[in-house]
Amino acid sequence: MSLLLTVIASTLLAGLAMPLGAMIARFEKVGNEWIEQEFRHSVMAFGGGALLSAVALVLVPEGIAHLNPLAACIWFMVGGLSFMALDIYLNKIDTPATQLAAMLSDFIPESIALGAAFATGSNNAFLLAALIALQNVPEGFNAYRELNASSAYKPQKIIIMFCLMAVLGPIAAMCGYLWLSESPEIIAAVMLFASGGILYSIFQDLAPQVKLEKRWAPPMGAVFGFCLGMLGLMLTTS
Repeated sequence: MSLLLTVIASTLLAGLAMPLGAMIARFEKVGNEWIEQEFRHSVMAFGGGALLSAVALVLVPEGIAHLNPLAACIWFMVGGLSFMALDIYLNKIDTPATQLAAMLSDFIPESIALGAAFATGSNNAFLLAALIALQNVPEGFNAYRELNASSAYKPQKIIIMFCLMAVLGPIAAMCGYLWLSESPEIIAAVMLFASGGILYSIFQDLAPQVKLEKRWAPPMGAVFGFCLGMLGLMLTTS
């Protein structure tokens, strides 16, 4: 029971990073226009670095350990193609919730994998929880700004909605913990599916928005985000 509570608490805290990112975007005000732009672009770059570290340091290594190379590549590609199909569909219906959908598409499969990681006693469980939280802050930041640009969504409503969505993490994690802990191949497929989708999202949504002409700070956000993930891996394996 105590381990289950740990799973619930870890994924809930990781999910609450989404409204935290939204609140940063809500109250983010910088007087200088260029500094404000650099801050926003640096946040996006940080999110890309954190997402990339989750893929490179946890999801892919854990995923390929339980699948043969062909199956691993298939699930990875299916994840990328699925996220691309979702992106095309959202663009077709012209919704202002593209970043929101991408955020949830990352968060839910990662939470399932996190629940299973705790159940199997993986050393990377807490690292994965930390990386999910790290990536949810900038994703919440970007999703809030996208939704707030539409007059249909008021700031308070967006933040409350993000708080409610944080509950999806514990629900998904409990599914992984209770039902998938004895199926390492399924968990591996979920991890690789999420990895392919995350990699698509990085280069489709985040990386193109990072660069600013004659400004070099934003890319360092990606370096910093990945570095934190690397540090977490080194601390958990030392």
